[in-house]
Amino acid sequence: MNIQTLLLLVGLLLPQLSLADGPPKQNNFPDGVSSQSLGADLWREVRQRDLQSSGVSQVKGVDSGILINAHGDQWARFRTSKLTTYGSIALAAMFGLVFLFYVIRGKIGIEGGFSGNMVQRFTDYQRIAHWTLAIVFLFLAITGLILLLGRPLLIPLFGKGVFSILASASKEGHNLFGPLFLVSLLMMLFSYVSRNIYEKGDLTWLLRLGGSIGDGHVSTGYFNMGEKIWYWIVILIGLVVALSGLILVSPNFGQGRVIMELSHITHTIGALALIVFSVAHIYLGWIGSEGAMEGMKTGYVDASWADAHHDRWGKECRDQGLVISAEEYARLQGKNPAVEVATEQGK
Repeated sequence: MNIQTLLLLVGLLLPQLSLADGPPKQNNFPDGVSSQSLGADLWREVRQRDLQSSGVSQVKGVDSGILINAHGDQWARFRTSKLTTYGSIALAAMFGLVFLFYVIRGKIGIEGGFSGNMVQRFTDYQRIAHWTLAIVFLFLAITGLILLLGRPLLIPLFGKGVFSILASASKEGHNLFGPLFLVSLLMMLFSYVSRNIYEKGDLTWLLRLGGSIGDGHVSTGYFNMGEKIWYWIVILIGLVVALSGLILVSPNFGQGRVIMELSHITHTIGALALIVFSVAHIYLGWIGSEGAMEGMKTGYVDASWADAHHDRWGKECRDQGLVISAEEYARLQGKNPAVEVATEQGK
């Protein structure tokens, strides 16, 4: 063995021999930082210090001067614990209340039955605005609930692989159709706003809960106070949900992480509120009130339904000669009037 080979072996072995005795002992670390876990302890000290959390960086961009976002963990814990827990409880409670109301009250019928005479309640454009908003909202509600509540509920049923595909598709679809919600919301705003202004008698309806308190029917116009409250809930909370959603999917606005986190919380709470209240709305419009769905299907409602639920508006329609016969209504729907009348009489 020549001298060059010997020196090479010594150079390779010396570092290994020094590491065998453990990491080098150093005593010049900051308080609370040990050499055994330098990275974790160092970042813990940075996070828990009382100094400012932002500094100066040569990298130019949003939040580029912030070393650690101290609100990130708070937002994550709030989302995975409180939002999911309270959101699930609110949804379950509303479904329970609706079911209980159906068991106790049942479907709200028309005393004396339907007359067969019809009156136009909604124009074609108003129905298009309503169904556009309804369809977009239902899609966004389903995909949003999958993203928020799907992990604990769907993974046990379908497994992580299927849930991963479903969650990814929900995220892309939610982001893609989200802006349509704002468009349909504005359509709804301008289509119905003139009918949802407070008028005399609305406060009485509210205090008597639509006739549930006291005796007798509460007189109402085109929309009752309950419907007006629901309309403004949809418009106002819907605008908050739509605008916060745009902030979340459009980082080029220049917002930082804290604004994104607050927008996410606002977006989720507002969306959950709309979903919970929409359960009651869908029940009353589809199942709970006999004859109500016909208005959104064809634009027309039975004159007896109008008198029972919106008597002042029903009287206006009669006074203005807007009530049409069953034969004329069938003709407008492109049906055979004789067949339709015979069908109604046979029921």
